[in-house]
Amino acid sequence: MSVEIAREDAPPREFVDGLRDSVPVVVAAMPFGLLFGALAVENGFTTFEVVLMSATIFAGASQMVGIDLFGQKVAPWLIVLSIFAVNFRHVLYSATTGRRIAHWGPVQRLMGFFLLADPVFAEAERRGETHGKITFGWYMGSALPLYLCWVAEGWVGALFGNLVPDPQALGIDFLLPIYFLGLVMSFRKRSFWLPVVLMSAVVSVIAYRTVGSPWHVSIGAIAGVALAAAVAPGTRAGKEKS
Repeated sequence: MSVEIAREDAPPREFVDGLRDSVPVVVAAMPFGLLFGALAVENGFTTFEVVLMSATIFAGASQMVGIDLFGQKVAPWLIVLSIFAVNFRHVLYSATTGRRIAHWGPVQRLMGFFLLADPVFAEAERRGETHGKITFGWYMGSALPLYLCWVAEGWVGALFGNLVPDPQALGIDFLLPIYFLGLVMSFRKRSFWLPVVLMSAVVSVIAYRTVGSPWHVSIGAIAGVALAAAVAPGTRAGKEKS
């Protein structure tokens, strides 16, 4: 039995498992990486700048916000603040994932947090629930393909942007939201899942209508976290009494 467990936890096996789990994420993100490269070139970016932005930022939503703002006469602090609003959810991601990778070395954790995109966080949470821990080998196998493909897709989109069809006409712009919806549904067995999701969704829609984009993303996330934090002590107390 101990030999079988050791084999399952071996770095090569863990890395291969991560590669397998990354396949649907890479496929879902592909049209958006190509679209980003095409839109960035249309907004005056060079191919080198597109690749550099994807390689250093690695955050699709904030990159889209960036290319819209960089071409306008907008104060730099407002650009930074807007991107921070879009990426604020990553603060929540790192707080949650940090507990699962506390046994990693400092350099490994630094790499892990840099690669902590939305789908990587969801896959890491699912892996932690099913296996009880997240190994560095599995995490790299899951996150690195997404990162490398995202950079490559931005490069291809920048070179052949005029050949990329209209994603709305083909419906491929809805592929990634469907994937994210599937990730959210995978957590449905958690306690108080539905009220938290509904709170985040309702508040996000209201914020989108009143405050506008991209602030609705962070506002909706904060609302869901606040509700979960408010009911968590009561939930634990109920479990202890039972």
